[in-house]
Amino acid sequence: MSEVLTDIQDGFIIVTINRPEAKNAMTKAAAEGIRAAMEQLDNDNSLNAGILTGAGGTFCSGMDLKGFLRGETPSVKGYGFGGITEKGPEKPLIAAVEGYALAGGMELALACDLCVANDKAKFGIPEVKRSLVAAAGGVIKLQQLVGKRVAMELALTGEFFSAQRAYDVGFVNRLTDGPALDAAVELAATVAANGPLALKATKKIINESYDWTSEEAWKKQAEIMGPLFTSEDAREGSLAFAEKRKPNWKGK
Repeated sequence: MSEVLTDIQDGFIIVTINRPEAKNAMTKAAAEGIRAAMEQLDNDNSLNAGILTGAGGTFCSGMDLKGFLRGETPSVKGYGFGGITEKGPEKPLIAAVEGYALAGGMELALACDLCVANDKAKFGIPEVKRSLVAAAGGVIKLQQLVGKRVAMELALTGEFFSAQRAYDVGFVNRLTDGPALDAAVELAATVAANGPLALKATKKIINESYDWTSEEAWKKQAEIMGPLFTSEDAREGSLAFAEKRKPNWKGK
């Protein structure tokens, strides 16, 4: 059975880590499967967003230790752990978290652009408890999302924290008392209905602008967004609004 499953719906793709017997611990094969799905997301013009989730009630428990002992590295060169922590897709990616998102699993959720979680989910980067470092983005990216003090606490204690706290500190966008995937599908449908060129440009600007100087910001933003204003989709968006109809995006 494939370690990663994909399901294409209207405008988005659902990517499921399919190792429920191992709490979806990440293997080399699973990382490569996720990477392939991200390439499909970016290359298919009918897809505007993706969802990453786990089978069997757990998101991901981190690295598969049996694979590690066999000499495997559950990463893809140039893309990182799980195929996304260093470089994700150009299009928006949503994490749908049930159960545990721990160590590399939490870093997978961190690598996604948005996160939906069941209110019973648990998060954590417990690497320090094993004299390791959360090196798949935990100690690099987390403070950009939740602030230095909170990131320090989570990384230095290694303690698990609740979905409610993850929501309170800005790690989780939406909490649900039902299936996280259902709520993520609703969010993905809302995102995917928008202009594909605008989605990619918006994501790129948000991800890259945190270290731009004030002098660079307007220039670099203009370089990224400028081509959109002369695109077919920009004209279509205006026409659709004026004609009170759903836009027919072409990604051009």
